[in-house]
Amino acid sequence: MPNHRLRDAILRNGLTPVAVAERVGVDPKTVERWITQDRTPYPRHRHAIAAIVREDVPYLWPDAVTPEKASKIGQSELVQLYSRRSSVPYDLWRRLIERAEKRIDVLAYAGLFLVEQDPRLIDVLRQKAVDGVAVTILLGDPTSAAIERKSIEEGAPGVVAAKIRQVQQYYNRLDAAPGAQVLFHDTTLYNSIYRFDDEMLVNVHVLGFPAPHAPVLHLRRLNGGDLFGTYSDSFDRVLAASKPQPGGEVGA
Repeated sequence: MPNHRLRDAILRNGLTPVAVAERVGVDPKTVERWITQDRTPYPRHRHAIAAIVREDVPYLWPDAVTPEKASKIGQSELVQLYSRRSSVPYDLWRRLIERAEKRIDVLAYAGLFLVEQDPRLIDVLRQKAVDGVAVTILLGDPTSAAIERKSIEEGAPGVVAAKIRQVQQYYNRLDAAPGAQVLFHDTTLYNSIYRFDDEMLVNVHVLGFPAPHAPVLHLRRLNGGDLFGTYSDSFDRVLAASKPQPGGEVGA
């Protein structure tokens, strides 16, 4: 069977097998066999091609990385473990936001701390969107049962919904920014996810503890790893089920 994923990725990037062969340093016929006969390249060639076409190695060659190896690579994706969110240096948040060139994703119930610790955040996000960065903010639906349940579990009924309505006033300023959208979800979150291109901060949720007192994983995506992808897929699933805020979608 041909490797349709590899062929599509090459064409999508405006390349040809000959161009790929030149950049990887192999014979063009070798690239043709990788495509038409689904031959698996050597690891160094797999990683080089994945970088060229901007795809994951496991996506292009699903059978090339064993689950055991993917797990080991996933361990290397963990840059730092913080025992609580309040321990994450503000400079790290700022660096990740400012360096993002493709996407900024936020999945939380409210994430009010982001705008509280940086009054310029909304202006920065707006400019990022204008510059072509896809900015996606997923907030909890303040009217949903999941939100009130979260408040009760933290011993403060109604507080989470109030925080969401408060932070919504900030994100309303993203209105009409191209490439920016603010949506609402009614998902019971097990983690809050903050993605900046190929880096991510995952705030683990712990029953009975507010998010600032729960651990944070700093992840950096590696080809062949499965940890970063797990949380990225989780974000995408919540995004698919999210809806515009009352009154219409921001940036639609």
